[in-house]
Amino acid sequence: MIHRREFITLFGGAAAAWPLAAGAQQQSAKLPTIGVLGVSTPSNWTLWVAAFVQRLRELGWIEGRTIAIEYRWAEGRSERFTEIAAEFVRLKVDVILTVGAAAAAVAQVTSTIPIVFAIAVDPVGTGLVGSLSRPGGNVTGLSTQTTELASKRIEILREAFPDLRRLAIIANVGYPGSVLEIAEVQAVARKVGLDIDVLEIRRAEDVVPAFGTRKSGAQALYVTTRW
Repeated sequence: MIHRREFITLFGGAAAAWPLAAGAQQQSAKLPTIGVLGVSTPSNWTLWVAAFVQRLRELGWIEGRTIAIEYRWAEGRSERFTEIAAEFVRLKVDVILTVGAAAAAVAQVTSTIPIVFAIAVDPVGTGLVGSLSRPGGNVTGLSTQTTELASKRIEILREAFPDLRRLAIIANVGYPGSVLEIAEVQAVARKVGLDIDVLEIRRAEDVVPAFGTRKSGAQALYVTTRW
């Protein structure tokens, strides 16, 4: 399992294995294609896409000349993940780039096209990969190991608010990584004597109602990682 700083190098190295187009016949052939599945909107991914394209260019891979990039945007709708993945399979892309929230859905659609997730909360715990050292299958990427940070985050909250007794946690329960993080936060909270109120959401539209219907008297809010 690679670390964040190695991601661009890994992806560039994978791209370097693709043959360069040479001659009129080769240039008319299909370029090596990257399918990018963005879980939100193009505007939210602007900086990520710019950095990704820039690094590819630095490695000699130029969009429209030596590679093609197909962008698709789920716009926060998880039900779109498998639909977009199926489209990438039909397009016969050479690799799919996404994040952990969508990687599992993509892996259900194809077991042959390489899948690289830019970030995931707990790829082992969610079953996305077999292990950090040997991911196995056609999936690899970066782990934030967020669940392991829950204890530290609660420690910081208690330092900032010494009288903290009740904590609310808001999480997308439709994402396995968030469910694991909830469990870790609850385990840590029990050890330090905190009461926990879980605000469950599945879509962006659920956030406001979650706050409006739960009057828990929480003194602080823990937001799980969305990926």
